[in-house]
This record gives sequence, C-alpha cells and structure tokens, in this order.
Amino acid sequence: MDKKIVRIGDEHYILATSALADSRTHVLKDGETFGIFNPYGDIQHVGLGEQGLYHEGTRFLSGLEFHLEETHPFLLSSAIKGDNALLAVDLTNPDLDRTGFPFLPRGTLHISRTKFLYQSRCLEELRFTNYSLDALHFGFSLYYQADFADLFEVRGEQRSQRGIINISLLNDHTVSWQYQGLDHVQRTTHLTTDLAPQQITTSSMTFNLSLKPQEEKICHLSIACSINGKALEPKIFSTAQSHAAHNLQTTKSQFCTIYTGNEQFNDWLNRSLDDICMMTTDLPEGPYPYAGVPWYSTAFGRDGIITALECLWINPSLARGVLSYLASTQATEIIPDQDAEPGKILHETRKGEMATLKEIPFGRYYGSVDSTPLFVLLAGAYYDRTGDKDFIVSLWPHLERALMWIDLYGDKDKDGFVEYFRQTPTGLAQQGWKDSYDSVFHADGTIAEGPIALCEVQGYVYAAKRAASHLARLLEYPERAQSLLREAQTLRHQFNRQFWSEKLDTYIVALDGKKQPCTIRSTNAGHTLFTEVATQDRAERIAKGLLEEDFFSGWGIRTIPTNEIRYNPMAYHNGSIWPHDNALIAMGMSRYGLTQSVERLIGGLFDLSIHVDLHRLPELICGFPRKPGEGPILYPVACAPQAWAAGAVFLLLQSCLGISFHGAEREIRFTHPSLPEFLPSIQIKNLGFGNLSADLEFTRTQSDVMINVTRKDDQLNIVSVR
Repeated sequence: MDKKIVRIGDEHYILATSALADSRTHVLKDGETFGIFNPYGDIQHVGLGEQGLYHEGTRFLSGLEFHLEETHPFLLSSAIKGDNALLAVDLTNPDLDRTGFPFLPRGTLHISRTKFLYQSRCLEELRFTNYSLDALHFGFSLYYQADFADLFEVRGEQRSQRGIINISLLNDHTVSWQYQGLDHVQRTTHLTTDLAPQQITTSSMTFNLSLKPQEEKICHLSIACSINGKALEPKIFSTAQSHAAHNLQTTKSQFCTIYTGNEQFNDWLNRSLDDICMMTTDLPEGPYPYAGVPWYSTAFGRDGIITALECLWINPSLARGVLSYLASTQATEIIPDQDAEPGKILHETRKGEMATLKEIPFGRYYGSVDSTPLFVLLAGAYYDRTGDKDFIVSLWPHLERALMWIDLYGDKDKDGFVEYFRQTPTGLAQQGWKDSYDSVFHADGTIAEGPIALCEVQGYVYAAKRAASHLARLLEYPERAQSLLREAQTLRHQFNRQFWSEKLDTYIVALDGKKQPCTIRSTNAGHTLFTEVATQDRAERIAKGLLEEDFFSGWGIRTIPTNEIRYNPMAYHNGSIWPHDNALIAMGMSRYGLTQSVERLIGGLFDLSIHVDLHRLPELICGFPRKPGEGPILYPVACAPQAWAAGAVFLLLQSCLGISFHGAEREIRFTHPSLPEFLPSIQIKNLGFGNLSADLEFTRTQSDVMINVTRKDDQLNIVSVR
C-alpha cells in the first residue's frame, strides 16, 4: 500500500488509504508483544499494512508467508480460540499438477497451523497429515522479512532517516535480523525452526517432506523479539503453551464469574472477559489494561482508568494496578513538550524509536485534561469497592498532588472550571476523551479556541473532590475533607448555572477560551449523570434527549446528534457510537433511577454484539441509523479488541443490577435491580471482598427481579433496596 501524509488538523492522524476490511485479521497479544495475522496465519502487506509481529512499539516481523509447492494452500477454517490464547488455522492443498510427481488432488494433505504468543515470542506448530492411500512427497516454503517499523510509521508517519538492518544466518535453521536504531537501541528478531530446511536464505526457507499414508509430521517455528541483546532462552512449544494457559487461568480466576439465561449474551460476556485478560499487561506496579490493538497497545491513563471502573465490581485488582502505575508516572515538573505539569496524570506512554527520539511527543505524554480527576475518582471508587485503607494511605500523597494540579494548573484563570490548552504544537489539540482536532466546536461549525472547559470534565472534578473528601475523612483529615466537600458543592452550583442550556435541554459541550458557550448537544453531557453533577430533573431531561432518534441509532447513542452541523456518521468523534461512552451514560442513568433507559441502551449494544465478529465490540462503529435486517456499519480503522469497549458489558450489567459496595462494612448493595426482557436470569459467583464471597441468582419476573443468595460467607452483608 502506497503511503502519503495528509494533514487534517491532527498531527498524528491514522492514515487509511485502504480499509481494514480489505482482509480479515486475527489478533494475539501477550504482555508487550502483539501480532496481527491474516486468516491463513500469514503476515502480508495488504490493506492498511498493519499486519506484523510487534514488540514494545516496533514491528519485529513484517512478512511471513507459508507456501505449499510454491502456491497458497486452500483455507478450511481460521479462528482465534475462545479464550484468545491461540490462533488455529486449517489448510489443505489445491489440485496440484506437479512435474515429475503424481497429480495431487485437492484435500489430500491437511496442514494445521497453531500459534500463540508467550514471553516476547511467537511460537507456531505446523502439523502435516497425509490422508491419501499412497506415500506423499511434497515441498513447502516460508518467506519472511523484518522492517523494524515504528508503530507510528505503520500508522502513516514518514521519517527522513532510519537505522540500519543487518540480516544473517546464525546456523542451518535460524535467520537473524539486527536493527541498530537511531536511538542506539539494538532490536533483534530470531526466526528458528526445529525441522532442517532443504535450503535457507535471508528471505526464505524451503523444506521437503515425505509422508506415509495417514502419517503426520510436525514442524515448530519460533520468532523471538529481543532488545539490546537480551538473550531469550529457547522455548519448547508444548511447555510454553502449558505455561501460557496456566497464566491465563490464574488471571481469569481473579474475576467473579457471570452466567446468564441467554447464550448469546454469554458469548458477549465471555469474549469481553477474554479480551480484558488479553489486553491486561503485568507491570511491576500491577496489572494494567492496555488500550487497544493495533494502534494503542500501551498504557493510556484515561483508558486504563475507565476500563478499571468498568471492571471494578468483578475484579478490583485491575483498579489497584492502574492506580499504582499512574501514581508512579505522575508528573513532577513542568515539561512543555510533554504537556506535563506537577501532579498531572499520564495520558499515554510509548516505547518505540520515534518516541525515544522525540519525533513524536508520546514517550511519556500528559496531554489529557481528564486523567487527573478520573485518577482521584477511581481511588475513591476503589476504596468503596474494597475497604483497602492501607493502599489509600500509600496513595494519598499522589491524590493530594492530583488535587493540587486541578486547582493550580487545571484552573489557571481561577474561574472555577478546569480547562486545557496544549503547550506543544505537536501535542493533542483536544485533550478530552474526544480528542480529534474537530471534536469541540460552535453551533456554526467553527472549531473552538482554547483554553477549553469541557462539561464532562467539570463533572469528573466534582466527583473527584467528593471522593477525596470521603478519603480525607477516612484518613482523619477533617478540615481537608470539609474543604473538598465545599469546593465540590460550589462547583456543582456554578456548573449548573453556566453550562445548562434551556434551549438545548442539556448541558453545552464546553466553554471556549473567551468563555463563550459551545452550544452543541453531545454525549459529553451524558457523563454528568455518571458523576452525579446533574440535578435530578436535568438528568431526566438529558436521558430523554439521548434516547431520541437524532441521538440513538438503534445500536447506541451517537457522540453528537444528526442535526448538528458537524455530524458525520463516519467521523471518529462527530457522530459515531462508542460502547464505553454508552456504558458510562447507562451507569449515570442507573444512578438517577432511570432503569428503562438503561435497559434500552444495553439492548442496543447486545444486538451489536450479536452482529460483530467474535461478539467483540470494537472501539467504535459508524453512527448510521439501524435498518431492519441489516447489521451495523463498522468504522474502518477501529481497534478490536479495545479494552474499554470490552469492559462496557460489565458496567452495563452493574447499571442494570444497581450494584454498589461498601467495602469497609463488607456490604454489597443492589438498588432497584432490573433485567431487560432478553435476560431472564443471571448467576454471579465469587462476588465479594478478598477471601469473603457470595453466590447470587437474579431472576426476572413480570414486574420485578428476585434475588436469591445461594451461598454467602457469614461476614458478608447483602442488601436489596427497592
């Protein structure tokens, strides 16, 4: 695919001269390594050119093709195993008229390709089985290449200079690529096979095999990624597969289990859980859900926090890991090139060559206005969920620094609202979750000039200060607690006075740098229900508007309605539908007792999960209206899997069941639980605090939801509020 650079307001736009839909791809991820393969299990330069084996922000293998007798085999089946652990591909031979050999009818030879990622490697098993009545002699080849492209190069960025690649044959079954980067880091790829090739070069291996009738033979392939000469011990395929499966099971055991009376809904739940487990990387500070594959397989502050919030009730250890990591990377000084200021929480971090050389500003970048208040909000929610006071004690200095940033740097003009304005021209112009360059605008379509105060951010700050007040009281800082509560109450009053629009019947999206309102209806206002900064009557009016036809497509709520001037159902943030956005709004609706609205939202997203591949909700879909008998229209460069899209189903379920926690009292509360028609029952097992847990069953009746506690440790309290 030819690449050319197009500037459309965003310095780091993902270039798409052709679509992901050009060929279906399969994704595997383990730790800092991920792979994107075509249905054959190959790596080809087609579509966006995104296929490859990546490690720490660099593509370590850019080509890998399997040929049978110098042609492509026939594809029988190709699928990611249900738990995302491995890719299984079944192939067979086409009709082959071979010079000097008997004609080989199609379907004679079965080739199974099984691959998975483990500890910076891609391990593959090729299994050949002869189903003919005669002995079979054939050849196969592997073609390979490594370009060591930075992920941002794959996205479309061009570089004036690159490092040097050296290719060598280490022995008769290993080829090695060494890339000496401009960042003085050596990146190495080793491709090794345990079957001796007939011929090996720096671009291919050729093999000859003979199989008796019904005989099978196996070839193992290992592709290892290493940095700065770090030696990687050889891994036996079966042993590594067993260890990887054990690690996955250990991760999944930390989640409570959920089973419903709807098998299609169970498919959505299971895929989402498996995606969360796959996207979670074990960092020294704890588990962290990386944002999405391929473009965002790294730690993002906002994404990690929201994913942790979505999964908090089923696995609070994610939240602890996110809080620990973000505390360890909290900014300590003013660095304009990174949009960093003391106390500010990370937006994203990158490990590739371009980040190290500052060709992009994202090595450690702080250009998000909402990560900092969301960090404080998550800390409060984590304590409510767990009652883990010791962790809050250790986190408190970081929370105080975050609160300091909110007051000192977030509100530089002292108008009571937190605003953003980038300090570096290479950073993000828009720094809320809708960070496209054109996502904040006026009614006439004019892009808003900063500093910009987003409506949802004020809600995050309100919720953060309320949470911090509660934690300060817990830690016996009564004056600080009272001060924070007063600040929150003042902000709520001021926000409702200045952001509410009677004409729009909702909160405006933002105030611009001149304090002029951006009178646009958007889902940003829906987040004010999640943070409870909205008054009851306004929350009801907002919810009603969000479910009208101009907002609600049938699949979910669009980011802006169809009658706004910049509405475009194919735009990234101006008319598309994001599952995490809808889930946060649903949780907000639940907090105001709007159960029917919650059921409508979960219904739309459930239908979406039925139509998308693998029941995997993508990062976003296009905002076209739903049509009878037709599926959703997919967004061409959406990440799938995406962590906060995967987490959406869990927050939606929490919204339906009205689940809340009082960790210190070991109390689980269900407030006005409800279930949509398509969910007759739900079973939840091992829900609780630490070693204390309970098993519960929820059954939908004609007018209510019955809760049956089938098992409970004595110290737990289960409360139902109706």
